[in-house]
Amino acid sequence: MPDPQPWRNPRPAPQLSEIQSRLHTRRAWAWLRIWWPAIAWACVIFSMSTETFSAERTASVFEPLLRWLVPSLTEHQFRSIHYFIRKGAHFSEYFVFCLLLYRGISGGKKGWRWSWGFAALFCAAGYSAMDEIHQAFVVSRAASAYDSLLDSAGAFAAFAALWLWSRWRRSAGEAELAVDEVPAA
Repeated sequence: MPDPQPWRNPRPAPQLSEIQSRLHTRRAWAWLRIWWPAIAWACVIFSMSTETFSAERTASVFEPLLRWLVPSLTEHQFRSIHYFIRKGAHFSEYFVFCLLLYRGISGGKKGWRWSWGFAALFCAAGYSAMDEIHQAFVVSRAASAYDSLLDSAGAFAAFAALWLWSRWRRSAGEAELAVDEVPAA
């Protein structure tokens, strides 16, 4: 007698318990591969909020270096340069952090999505506020809403750079397609 259901697979489907262990390990490694740079950078930011990177300690590192480069440097000039180095670090560390958060949130996928961008921006801004709260508990540091605003400005600059980059890539891709579609004479 012929098989009444020839379309059926003779092998039974594996049970969920049989394949579940393989699914979780692959998913966990993929998640970690995408998120580890953002997690590591968050740890770097946290460590920079400790007493080790207080203004007095960073001044003791930068002052000999700047005085070696510019021997005629006055105290006021050094303080101004040191101030801009420190504020530049605030801006740039959150610029990088927002880029890494975007990478993690997007799951390694290419392209731009507003939801990914805003999620990365708001996570970076939230971490900035928490970082300033952490600094309030460090003896040689002080919390500053202005520093948090500067951090968020760095994250917003990364947000804008990502958006501009994706628009440029998309327009370059469309231009390439248009060139390929031009008929040969």
